[in-house]
Amino acid sequence: MTATALIERFNARQIVFAGVAGGVAAGVQVVDVVVATQFIQHDLDVSPLFARYEVPLYSQSCFTADTSLQQRLLLASRTALQTLGLGASVHQGLLASGDQFVGSAQAAADLCRNLAAAGHRPLAVEMEGAAVAQVCHDYGVPFAAVRTISDRADETAHSDFTVFARDVAGCYAQAILGNFLKCY
Repeated sequence: MTATALIERFNARQIVFAGVAGGVAAGVQVVDVVVATQFIQHDLDVSPLFARYEVPLYSQSCFTADTSLQQRLLLASRTALQTLGLGASVHQGLLASGDQFVGSAQAAADLCRNLAAAGHRPLAVEMEGAAVAQVCHDYGVPFAAVRTISDRADETAHSDFTVFARDVAGCYAQAILGNFLKCY
């Protein structure tokens, strides 16, 4: 709804989204950053009418981030992490969105196994990116997203989430988006 309101009421010409996610790929660790190249809804299944993960009537499973915005976010993220000096890494790839909080190692492994069987290898899981990407796709508005990894989508995922979002992800977002805006 927010993306729609930004586009319809405020005539947004581009949307950049910053937030948190749970890392699910090997090597994607807490405090790392993921710049999305694509978005998929990991809990979408309207089979047998459409292939699992395929968005009905779109003939696609993934929505792609705007290349220009994505590259600017990548550069802004790398610059921010160097400035912050935390030794975190920046990754680029698929974000998997869903309506469920992934908070167990088994759930994360199942999710990754099922997506891999369909040719998709997510770096992280979150809850909004694919929906916003679809809205932006429908309106023809360029979209990109960056996520700070708050957890490994396992049994420890819920611990101190609000503190992490405020104290770590908030600082990351401010630094990344500050650098992003300097690129204009």
